[in-house]
Amino acid sequence: MTEFTIASFNVKNLIGPDKEYYPFQSYTPEEYAWKEDWLADQLLTLGADVVGFQEIFEEAALRAVIEEADARAVALNAATIPGPAKRYHRKAIFRRLEARPYHGAALAFAANAADTGTPGKRRPGIALLSRQGFAEEPETIQDLDRPLRIPFAPLRGLPGETEAGFYVLHRLSRPILKARVPVGGHVVTVFNCHLKSKLGEYVTPEGADHAPEEDLTRYDPLGRAMGQLRAAVRRMAEAWVLRREIVKEIYAGRPVMVMGDFNDGAQAVSSEIISGEAPFRNYAWMLRHDAGHPADRYTPAEDLQITGDVERVRLHAAEKLFTQRAMRDIVYTVAFGGHYESIDQIYLSRDFHPDHPGRIGEMTYYSVLNDHLTDGSHPEAPYNKLASDHGQIMAHMTFY
Repeated sequence: MTEFTIASFNVKNLIGPDKEYYPFQSYTPEEYAWKEDWLADQLLTLGADVVGFQEIFEEAALRAVIEEADARAVALNAATIPGPAKRYHRKAIFRRLEARPYHGAALAFAANAADTGTPGKRRPGIALLSRQGFAEEPETIQDLDRPLRIPFAPLRGLPGETEAGFYVLHRLSRPILKARVPVGGHVVTVFNCHLKSKLGEYVTPEGADHAPEEDLTRYDPLGRAMGQLRAAVRRMAEAWVLRREIVKEIYAGRPVMVMGDFNDGAQAVSSEIISGEAPFRNYAWMLRHDAGHPADRYTPAEDLQITGDVERVRLHAAEKLFTQRAMRDIVYTVAFGGHYESIDQIYLSRDFHPDHPGRIGEMTYYSVLNDHLTDGSHPEAPYNKLASDHGQIMAHMTFY
């Protein structure tokens, strides 16, 4: 058996000092040093074999965080782990206490295709750190070879073939990283993503320097609502692009793990697009799609076939598997405006579900580092830009 951990870590705007990433936002050298210190501490505490990072503006800044975490791991081990000269150095407790640096680990960074490097108008990318290395070169998905065209059917009752319009997606707001990671005799396809946020998306008229809806002194409730609608449609379209890649991997017979900042809860439509639909309890009493009479329903054999087809491509939230097993619901990764929710997720294909007879492993525990959001350890938490405004999540896996 092989023990393996996988984590998701939204670092909140990681970039070097004195570099304006958003309008009038940057870190002084002192602020950057504090942020690097905090991130290195969190990474050391996680110690995951694979870590997916979101909101990375520069690879160099992330590498500096990893190097600092490694230096701390080496120093910690020197202080706490006895050397071979001590007769008790083989005790199991020291294997638990030992911090593992990322020496020799592989790092894949996907810069945002929309990031021109212009100060104040930067766009964040994502990264994937793997102690296991990669079975092949990781793939970045952002600019679509073929634009995603989403047509809308006319409402029933409208005369003729009335055109109901469509939405076209040419580029994701942030890249998706797809990597194949060797673990315990298996190769797992790992996706790291950061979907469009809930912040409204407004259109700036030609010749203007800002969208009218951004002027809060002339508050436009309908314009603001339209901005939220645009953001939601974009997020769901991005979720579908990710789902398409997931299904390809599953149909190819590869186990899948998906992690990242979904910017939505597990019950949101965008998250359900990624995970796939849950099968109906019994298709044998559901009216057929081509029913010719009231009793025309799917057969028991078709019920088994449909259920199998749905379950094959379905993903399962590690958080949900944990709360079911622990018989409690205590997980959150963001705290904003008095609301606590989980928008950072790790999803697993059925290859890791405890009820699947063909499973190759299972999740044994689920960790969340979220005290910094609420415990006052940072003066302005959860708004302090030097810490992360997200909790870090980690799934503990055992491969058979």
